[in-house]
Order: sequence, then C-alpha cells, then structure tokens
Amino acid sequence: MAAPIVRWVLHPSTTAVFLSAAGSRRLFSPGCAPPSCRSFSDGAAEKNTHFGFETVPEGEKSKKVYKVFENVAPKYDVMNDAMSLGIHRLWKDALLHAMHPQPGVHLLDVAGGTGDIAFRFLEYTSSQKERQARRTASWQDMSHNYPGNRGEGEEGGARDSRVVVCDINKEMLKVGKQKAHHEGLASDVLWVVGDAEELPFDDNQFDIYTIAFGLRNVTHVELALQEALRVLKPGGRFMCLEFSKVTNPILARLYDAYSFQVIPVLGEVIAGDWKSYQYLVESIRKFPAQEELKELLEEAGFCCARYHNLTGGVVSIHSGFKL
Repeated sequence: MAAPIVRWVLHPSTTAVFLSAAGSRRLFSPGCAPPSCRSFSDGAAEKNTHFGFETVPEGEKSKKVYKVFENVAPKYDVMNDAMSLGIHRLWKDALLHAMHPQPGVHLLDVAGGTGDIAFRFLEYTSSQKERQARRTASWQDMSHNYPGNRGEGEEGGARDSRVVVCDINKEMLKVGKQKAHHEGLASDVLWVVGDAEELPFDDNQFDIYTIAFGLRNVTHVELALQEALRVLKPGGRFMCLEFSKVTNPILARLYDAYSFQVIPVLGEVIAGDWKSYQYLVESIRKFPAQEELKELLEEAGFCCARYHNLTGGVVSIHSGFKL
C-alpha cells in the first residue's frame, strides 16, 4: 500500500502536490511554483564516495544502501536488540528526554521507517499533555470560587502533537506501519516515502527534525543538513542520534573487536545476511567524528550546535537550532 503522501497538509487550503516527470512528489504552497523547488540532481561529472570501506560512484551508493535496508527490514528490530544488547532502546529514550517535546509540536523523523522515534515521541507528548491537564484541573478546582477566574483554562487546551515519518525505503516503512497498527497508533503517524537529500515538504513546516542512525547512510551529509534546515520552522530544532567515535582507547579496541567479529556473524545467524551488517559496521567508521559533524551543522546554518556522548562515544546526540 503506497504511503498516503497526498493526505498530509499543514495548511489544507494552501498546500498542493507537484508530480514531476520522473514521478517524484513534492508538497508546495501556491506561492512556490514547482520549477523553483530545490533540486540536487543537476551537477558535473559523477564523483566517487564510500559504501562502507568500498569506493563506489556517488550514484550507486543510494541504490546499495536501499538494498541493504530492504534486506534487513524484516529482522531490523530483532537485530538492533541483538547487536546492542538492548542498549539502543536507552539511547532512543535519551534522545527523547534531550528533546523534551511538548504537546502540539510537529515532528519530522527522517530515516525513521520502523517508527521507534515516532512512537516514543507520541508517548512522551501524550504523557506531557496528561500532566498539563492534571495541573489545569487542579488550578480550576482552586480558583473555581473566584469569579474572575471562572472558565479559565477551559478553552484552548493542549493541542495534539503530529508526527511524519519519512524514509526512502518502502520496506522499512512497511515494518513501521505494521508496528503502528499493532500498537493502535495507525492514525497518529503519517508515513511518507522521501529522500533525506531532497525532502518532499515545503519550507518552514516542522518544529523538530530527528534522524536516528540514518545520517551516515546518506550520500551527501551536507545536503541532508541543508534540507533539515529548510523544512524546520524558525526556532525549530535539529536532533541527530548516530554512531560516533569511542573516546576511551580500551573501550574502542573492545568495540572494534565486537563490531567486526561478532555483529556480521549475528547478521548471518539471525537475518541470514552477513554483507549488510558488514556494511553497517564499516559505515560507522567512515562517518564524521563528533567535532566534525558539529562543524558540518554550523556550516549548514544551524546555531547553538552541540553534542553529547552516550556510552563512551559509541553514539552521540547532536543538536542545533534554526534562527
């Protein structure tokens, strides 16, 4: 079942869909004519990039990455638990606590096909909304006998939060949709097929942009960051949870041994796929270190860029704001 791209509109009266000759969809306002929409397809002679430790033409990387996640999608969650011994759940919880989203915010989760961040976001904002409702009810009880305060807080309650999951891989989105149905969240998440380097959304649409364990898989990290900045509202926040560089030398040696000697074996035993998990391990080593990624955020135009490490730098959370 195709992702319901056409159903999503921030302002139903002002948003339309552009279908290019190549078949790609683009959401835009009438004031933004389709020809002016951003495109990164034009360029000079094709360059090379890395696919793990392999050097490949830039145009081939996205196809290879797509195939990797198409292969691992059915066992993605099981393998995450096996590879990280369940610690990935704590990392994702840490991302949400660092984010601290409030009811009514609009989240775009990129490369989030299985829905882990989206579901946590909905749970977190729902909990925040309930807390606000309890505080409002308590205040209403206390102030009920004061005529000037009657009716205060009875209107304009906390708005519902909204979340859009955007992933280039349809198989990953399929897994996420199945989980949403199982958790009773099918109507709370919109699933959109889209490329992080050319997002199918208009400018200034989202309060928060997240990408968890996905940024290292894009071909042009700088373009993905520029797109994140574009679709965020002024004051919006970018947050990236990604594998990084271990800071402790002893832990680094243990981590490397585990990564290269154990994880591909787990991939073969559990998912029947050694090569995909060998790539995932290699891709971590090719991804920019903490300070380098922070500099890329600043170069893309984010302010207050910063990061903090989790588990000794095995992963890090980078964040920045759009002014």
